[in-house]
Amino acid sequence: MGYMDGFYREVERVGVVPVVVLDRVEDALPVADVLVKGGLPSAEVTFRTACAADAIHEMSEKCPDLLVGAGTVLNLEQARRAVDAGARYIVSPGYNMQVVDWCLEHEVPVLPAGVTPTEVTALVNAGLEVTKFFPAAQYGGLATIKALASVFVGHRFMPTGGVSASNLREYLECPAILACGGTWMVKPDLIRAGEFDRMLELTSEAAALVREIRG
Repeated sequence: MGYMDGFYREVERVGVVPVVVLDRVEDALPVADVLVKGGLPSAEVTFRTACAADAIHEMSEKCPDLLVGAGTVLNLEQARRAVDAGARYIVSPGYNMQVVDWCLEHEVPVLPAGVTPTEVTALVNAGLEVTKFFPAAQYGGLATIKALASVFVGHRFMPTGGVSASNLREYLECPAILACGGTWMVKPDLIRAGEFDRMLELTSEAAALVREIRG
């Protein structure tokens, strides 16, 4: 699947995918600007809020340098809405077969989550090469990922949930990690307070670590 290979390369190059929760559409472009300027030009905009689709539309239309996708996609209706709004990829907190099949049929990159050998087996057999590992901290973090990677040789993971500035290095240094997802540089309280300078600082720090480790 060439389109998936290209997507995986983009995500690996970014190294850290900011997970963005937006309560107001007007915050979408300032956040997008921070992420591009800070060196992490990707955003997983969660479908947990009413304005998610509109925020994705704003970002995709007005910030072409940003790889914008939809996160917390739980069903097919949300996946369709997200793609119609301009999402370039879909991320789910679990494995919904309908969502994955629809994405593959329509050549939409998709990152479903799995944390057990049974779940990863299902995703591998669906033709996927990367699994979102969520929630990472609660399911054993890097130790569990390494154990899974030893069995699913060549399969890679994107841990999210419990990844932070303090443990980012150890995750990125693991060859089984494609990229990490995280919220610490775009916390909802920072967005609501309009602390975009602080967000830029945190984003730049994460991007610098990616460059240091991966070149």
